[in-house]
Amino acid sequence: MSDATTPRTDGHAARRRGTRAQVIEAAVRLVAERGFSATSVDDIALAAGVAKGSVYYNFTSKSEILEAALAEGSERLQTTINEARGDLRGREALSAVVGALLSSMQANPDFAKLMAAEVFRVEREWQETIGALRAVTIATFADVVGEISPGEDASLVGAATFGAVLVAGLEWLLFQPDRSVEDVRASVLRLTAGL
Repeated sequence: MSDATTPRTDGHAARRRGTRAQVIEAAVRLVAERGFSATSVDDIALAAGVAKGSVYYNFTSKSEILEAALAEGSERLQTTINEARGDLRGREALSAVVGALLSSMQANPDFAKLMAAEVFRVEREWQETIGALRAVTIATFADVVGEISPGEDASLVGAATFGAVLVAGLEWLLFQPDRSVEDVRASVLRLTAGL
C-alpha cells in the first residue's frame, strides 16, 4: 500500500519516452541509410520494434519524427561544442570546436549523415529546426574565426570551416575509418592555417 505523500511513478510516461526514443533512433538510422523519401512509417515502426499505432501515438507524421530527431540531435551537438569551447579563444577554441564536432560525428554517425544531408537543404518541413542548428553552429565557428582573423568575413569563413569539418568527418567515417579523430582534426586545422 502506498502512502499518499509518496509520489507515484508514472510508468506510462516512462514507456512513452522510451518508445519516442526508439522511434527517433530507428528513423535517424533508416533515413541516414536510405533517405527520407525511401523510408516509410512502416519501416520505422519495424526497425524500432513497435507497432505502427505507437509511432502515430507519439508523432503525427514521418516529418515530425525527423524534426524531433534533428531538434534533439542539434541540442546535443550545440551543448557538446559549447562545452568544448568553454573559455578558450582563438586557435585553441577552433581546435576544440573542430574536435568536438568530429567526436560527435564519430559517436553519432547516422545523425552526422542526416545532418550533412539536411543542413544546407531548403524547403523542407523541418527547415526551421535545421536552420536553427545551422545558424547556432555556424555562429560558433564564425565567432572563433573572428577572434583569429578580425578582418575576415567571419560568417562566410565560419560556414566554410563548419562545412569542411562536416565533409572531412564523413570522409573519415565512411572511407577512412582507421584514422584517429586527432589525425582528422589536425588535417582540418591545416586548412585554416591561412586565417
